[in-house]
Amino acid sequence: MAYLNPVRHITFDARDPHVLARFWSRLTGYPLEDSDPDGEWALISPGQPGVPGLLFLRVPDAKTVKNRVHLDIQPPSGTRDAEVERLTGLGAGVVDDRRTEDGLGWVVMSDIEGNEFCVERSAVERGVVPS
Repeated sequence: MAYLNPVRHITFDARDPHVLARFWSRLTGYPLEDSDPDGEWALISPGQPGVPGLLFLRVPDAKTVKNRVHLDIQPPSGTRDAEVERLTGLGAGVVDDRRTEDGLGWVVMSDIEGNEFCVERSAVERGVVPS
């Protein structure tokens, strides 16, 4: 019997859902689905069965406190440090640098609306070869 992931979307509150969706589209490589740029929502989806998309819903208020849930990003190639540099170039900020001298650890970052996420060592650095 095939497993069906019960998580369909991971949802973010956003002041500007389309701008935030474009940021996360560049971060993940998931394409932005067609929607109204001035609308109430935007969706990026990997287009793979069982893999949740990221849904961005317009809310009137800005983020004010630490996330209770966040995403851990594992770059599929390259290095964690190169990914941190790339994401900083996209407008992400470094909130807390938890890298250690032995090469382990992670970097806590924030997207362009302040939502935190972590960048861990890449699949290559972990010795995980994508199939």
